[in-house]
Amino acid sequence: MKSKGTAYLLWLVSFFGWLGFQHFYLGKVGKGIIWIITFGVFGFGSLIDLFTLGGAVDNYNTNQELKTIRTASMAAATAAASAATTKKD
Repeated sequence: MKSKGTAYLLWLVSFFGWLGFQHFYLGKVGKGIIWIITFGVFGFGSLIDLFTLGGAVDNYNTNQELKTIRTASMAAATAAASAATTKKD
């Protein structure tokens, strides 16, 4: 799980978001590169990040939890199918 505090700290350390470190932290490499090239989309994107970064961290964490749940349910379904096939034989 990613931390909102770390994301905001990276925003602050990267010259108030101009270098996009917060996007690299959240796995958005393409967006991070755009932030570096355009200096945070000329500062406007960095300002918007100030207000939306917490939600972005929440979205990242939710997506990771859903992936974990899906993986666990697929593993359980595979195990059940395997057990059913073994029982038939």
